[in-house]
This record gives sequence, C-alpha cells and structure tokens, in this order.
Amino acid sequence: MIIGIPKEIMHDEARVASTPETVAKLVQDGFTVLVERGAGDAALYRDEDYTKAGARMIDKPEEIYNEAEMILKVKEPLFNEKVGKHEVDMMHKGQYLITFIHPASPVNHEMVKNLANKGVTAITLDGIPRISRAQNLDALTSMSTCAGYKGIIMAADRVTSFLPQMFTAVGKIDAAKVMVIGVGVAGLQALATAKRLGAITYAADIRPAAAEQAQSLGAKVIDTTVPAELAIAEGGYANKLPDDVLERERKALTAAIQEMDIVFCSALIPGKIAPVIITEEMVKGMKRGSVIVDISIDQGGNCALTPAGDIVVKHDVTLMGVKNIPGLLPTSSTWMFSNNLYNLVKYLVKDGQVVLDRNDEVIAKSLVCIDGELVHAGAREAMGI
Repeated sequence: MIIGIPKEIMHDEARVASTPETVAKLVQDGFTVLVERGAGDAALYRDEDYTKAGARMIDKPEEIYNEAEMILKVKEPLFNEKVGKHEVDMMHKGQYLITFIHPASPVNHEMVKNLANKGVTAITLDGIPRISRAQNLDALTSMSTCAGYKGIIMAADRVTSFLPQMFTAVGKIDAAKVMVIGVGVAGLQALATAKRLGAITYAADIRPAAAEQAQSLGAKVIDTTVPAELAIAEGGYANKLPDDVLERERKALTAAIQEMDIVFCSALIPGKIAPVIITEEMVKGMKRGSVIVDISIDQGGNCALTPAGDIVVKHDVTLMGVKNIPGLLPTSSTWMFSNNLYNLVKYLVKDGQVVLDRNDEVIAKSLVCIDGELVHAGAREAMGI
C-alpha cells in the first residue's frame, strides 16, 4: 500500500502527519511512503531525514494525491493556493483519507459533501472514542494536551497584566483570574499551566467528575446548575443540552466570567457543533483587557463572537479563535500526532488491506464517508439530513 504525506497548507500550520521516525516504521511494515518536499521543515523534520527513513520525496502535491492509496494529513482538506486546486479535487475514488475533518462544523459541510461525492473513504481523528483500547490512536487527546498548554501561554502574552501576584516597591498587584470552561484533557492542562504561572484558577464543567478533577488541581468550581442526568452522554462525554438548560448555564456562569482576566473555552460535544456558552452580551460585561481563548473553534466555538482562525478585539476583550494552536508547538505536537497516526494505520490495515469493521466503535464513530455516502452521525445532524 502507498501512503502519501502532503505538506500542510493551512495558514501557520507547522505540523506534518509523519516524522522520519514513524516513516521508518511504516516502511519496515511494508508500506511505500511518499512525502512532499519541505513537509516537515516548519516542525524541524528535514527532507534528508525522511529520505534516510526510506521515504520517496515528491515535488508536487498533485503527484502524491494521484499515486497514494491512503493520504495522512493533520488538518482538513483546503484550497491549495499554490497549485490553484482544492485538495479534495486532487483526490480520487477509493482513496483513504485520515485527518482531522471536524465534519459537523458548518464551515466544512461543503468539503465533506465533496469528499463523499468523490468516493473518498474518510476517517476523522476527532471521532476516535476515548476508550481504553483506542488510547494510543487518540490524536485528539494528544493535540488537546498541546492546545491546553499553548493556549494559556498565548493568553498570558495578550493579557495586559501580570498573571502571578506581584509585590513591588510601589505596592501589591493581585494575581490574574483564569477560568476554564470545559474541563477535558485540554482544560485540565490549561488549569495546570495557569496555576504554574501563578494565576488564581476557576473551572466550570457540566459533568460532576470533570469538575472534581478541576478541583483536585486547585481550581474553584463554578456551579453550572445542569443536572448530572442531562449532562453526561455515552462514554462520559458532555451531552448536548436543551436550549432552556443551556440558557440557565449561561446565567449561572455570567457573573464569574465577567470577573476573569482570561477565559479558556474548550467545551465540546463529540461529533457535534460546540455549545455557545458565552454570548455577546456576556462579552460586553467582561473586564477591559481580558482575553478569551476559544479552542473549540474547530467545532464552531463556545463564544458567539470568536473569529474562526483569527484574533480580534471586541468590546475591549481580545477574542482568540486560532484554529491550529498545537501547530504553534510543532516539534512536540508532530511527534505525538505522528505516533497516534502510525498506531491507527496499524489498527486499520490487515495484510496490506484496509479493513473497516462498521461494528467496531472506533470505526463507527470516526468514519465520515464511504462508497459515496456521508455516514457521520454528527455531520448528518448538523446538515439536517
């Protein structure tokens, strides 16, 4: 089987889907690996190292998409301005695509439909379930760890005051207050990082177990008022709330949010659009100079004003909707990501052929389209199918 590793084309995306280390393992396993020249440069993985690992270096992305039977990427297919073609248009029927697709996000609906129409079999990494046997496949957890750490560092750089309490010759400056909404993997890492930087930490999560984990890290937990029976979905994930319950949650969190210097948003519902927890009216009441880092932006964002892929200031609040935060930590995030992807390829390929057991939870939840049909439940719901 031929595996293709194209260079990522999203703005400021420095990651690559495979390191020379994982390419060497794929080659040893019997795969032919094509890598676009310069694909790893921004993450400090060089062409000569890929060559030594056994990869065949390719000059043009079209050649990779044409020849490869399986494409491994980091981000969803996009329009490649350099060659004047969308990456989906370079793909072909029967090809396999494994990457982060976020198929439920409205901005990706047209692209996902085009993948299905092309006859591509696509697997989205954000659909891998967090179950014991899938831990080493779970790129979302790996990237969430990176996003939680780097997101707080980015916010600290934008906020206009110190994070730790400071005692100076002219008086004391109080520590900044940081609130994390959605205490999953990214949220826990954000809390730990903010605490290490000296901030006073707060947390909110509709799941009681997640709130307890936040409390164990020293955060003050803000009650969302959401009943546990409504909060928890299959596998311990957050559930999609009825509109009236979500509105009550907003009201319960408003006072705390408006005291914060930094609000880190990472509340997600697997395979579905992220809940809007912070409205424009809530932003208007926030402290001048405060910062919202919304890492749920790939699935629509937790703040109504978060700009997808950009950083803006509205109502004196900095809104950070950077879509590829792990890409700003490219060497570490690529190393983690590429090992997850290698393990997933090994999981899917048996005797040189991809085997997709639709009854397997890993496949059922991550498969986006197959045989020309869009099958991803979250995407179908979001599209009204």
